[in-house]
Amino acid sequence: MKKIKFTRETIALIIIVILSAILNFVNLSSAQYNSYYAAAVKSMTTSFKNFFFVAFDPAGFVTIDKPPVGFWFQAISAKIFGFSTVSILLPSAIAGVLSVVIIYIIVKRAFGTSAGLLSALFLAITPVFVAVSRNNTIDNILIFFLLLSCLALSIAAGKGKFKYLILSMVLLGIGFNVKMLQAYLIGPALYVTYLLSTTVSFKKRIINLAAGTVILLVVSLSWALIVDAIPSSSRPYVDSSTNNTVMELIVGHNGSERFSLSKNNNGPGNIGGGGTPPGISGNNSSSSSNSDNTTGEQRPSRDWRQQGNSNGSFPSAMAGGGPSSNPMGGGSGLQGSFGGQTVQGFRRLFSKNMLSDQIVWFLPLAIIGFIATVIREKMRFKLDNKKKQSLMLWTVWFFPLFLYFSFNVGTWHDYYLTMLAPPASALAAIGLVSMWKMFKEGGWRSWILPTALIVNGAVQLLECSYFTSYSSIVLVLMIIIAVLSIGSSIVLIILNLSGKDKYLDLKKIFSCIAIIGFLAAPFTGSAALLSGGGNGSSPYGGLELLSEGGMGVRMGNNGLNSNTKLIEFLQKNKTSKQKYLLVVSNSNSASDIIINTGEPVMSIGGFLGKNNAITLEEFKKMVVNGEIRYVMAGGMGQGNGSSDIMNWVKQNGKLVSSSEYSDSDNISNNVSDSNSNSISNSKNDNRDDGRNGNSSQQLYDLNSYTEANN
Repeated sequence: MKKIKFTRETIALIIIVILSAILNFVNLSSAQYNSYYAAAVKSMTTSFKNFFFVAFDPAGFVTIDKPPVGFWFQAISAKIFGFSTVSILLPSAIAGVLSVVIIYIIVKRAFGTSAGLLSALFLAITPVFVAVSRNNTIDNILIFFLLLSCLALSIAAGKGKFKYLILSMVLLGIGFNVKMLQAYLIGPALYVTYLLSTTVSFKKRIINLAAGTVILLVVSLSWALIVDAIPSSSRPYVDSSTNNTVMELIVGHNGSERFSLSKNNNGPGNIGGGGTPPGISGNNSSSSSNSDNTTGEQRPSRDWRQQGNSNGSFPSAMAGGGPSSNPMGGGSGLQGSFGGQTVQGFRRLFSKNMLSDQIVWFLPLAIIGFIATVIREKMRFKLDNKKKQSLMLWTVWFFPLFLYFSFNVGTWHDYYLTMLAPPASALAAIGLVSMWKMFKEGGWRSWILPTALIVNGAVQLLECSYFTSYSSIVLVLMIIIAVLSIGSSIVLIILNLSGKDKYLDLKKIFSCIAIIGFLAAPFTGSAALLSGGGNGSSPYGGLELLSEGGMGVRMGNNGLNSNTKLIEFLQKNKTSKQKYLLVVSNSNSASDIIINTGEPVMSIGGFLGKNNAITLEEFKKMVVNGEIRYVMAGGMGQGNGSSDIMNWVKQNGKLVSSSEYSDSDNISNNVSDSNSNSISNSKNDNRDDGRNGNSSQQLYDLNSYTEANN
């Protein structure tokens, strides 16, 4: 075994890894998690069947709407360490740190140590990347596998070894089983890079890619085909599918619904095709500001995504008053609640909205750095060395995603931007190294570096200006950027006028100072997460977390004690034959109860309340057998089948007085609003499906029907 040599490079890498570990792990027990996914993980620990099918509930009635691999890691961690906040977040945090190491290896292979270290550092402190690393959404587990796939592909392209191409395709296929088609977003980068490499003949490259594609499809669809081959009566219903198959889920809910350029389809103000944010009635006078336009009028801020706090209680703002009482405005005034609700265009990621402070910090360097590296490396379609291959890989990953996030108004969240963090970090680092080399060489190309540094500094200052009212810290950050980054860039311009061979050491010092200045704002936005702030349902970092007592410190739903009295009532009155503690219309209303009790809760409509997972006749039979007693009727979005069931329940069940299971006369404040508001945005792709009228929920007892039919 080789001994680790503590060179400057090794020490620098260790420091970066430690920094990443601090940002990902410190105070992880206070981080926010997504209760929809957490409930599934708890259910998965109860049986192998639930584990394999990623069942949402302990009885295995319905799955979640994602493939299994990412949640397998979480369930294994929960099984080993016990179900807790830390155990379910641990896999994502580890994946985040490992991804920092992997990007260093990939970039270093082609562009050297400095570029590798810078790329690792940039990725480690990108706010959205850190936020997702501290959450149980599985996007950074996906990124871990995608980076491994890129590493294998870079070796395959550089050395012409077929086995590494196959390994790359296998890893991409595993990524598909983490988050389906999202993994394929880097597919073009892998294929183009290998196809244009020159280590083997073109004919052999085509044959190899064809074989690799077969392997990719086999690995990608293996779980889906197994699940779909099993009779539906022997497995859970596939959530968010229209025909109870994983293949339809891949193509539909996790496929076509994720992309739209039409503002009339899931565009600004049209979550999932129309309607208003949860908790806002359809006749709310403010809803007109949620309309589709590009004039920059006020759109929903993050405020209406307010969550319960970490001790489980809900803020008064949920019932009216407080900073979140105006869901259509207030707070920071950041545009949008979903990614597609912000104004389309190239300015989207640089404007004042809920996207930009997640990822913007190194984007100008990435774009200008790409151009500079293309010039320096004399890029052609013939990729005859590692540098050109690596540049192509990161470029074809970066720019399609940049366009996607700039123009897509389909169903997507701001934390999806973590997919843009690796290529942005890599291109920014590669670009800085290339620009520095051209700066030393002199000539017209030497002006690219100071120009890029000034542009990046100006963009960072613009971004910080959006948050000056949040905290005095932002003003300090602006001074740091202005003095260290822009000030140093101006000095570089002056030194550059002296000639290429003069003051080289001084030029290097001021270049490093300028880069240090760029790190202050993203690091602050990431470090703010260590206080436990953010959002469990839709993780985010950034300068908005610096807000004191406003929307910047919204909390996630780490077990909602608002249901404590309901749980006590249900458990106290549970019969010996009863299989399900409660029946609800959607998974959002069940997550909290499953987490706190570990008992089965039937979600007849799945996450969105749209599934038709059980027929009315099947439901009646279970009631007669005593397997179902209590039903919480109402809630967001219902499919035809679940609507029929709920109507039947209201006609045949006995209405339970809310005083028996709620501290409020209006249960909608305790159960419906707390869950539909906190988790209707809980997943990586959520939409408002509470637009079908009043979401108030009422508890019904079907025991008299059971007794009458026995």
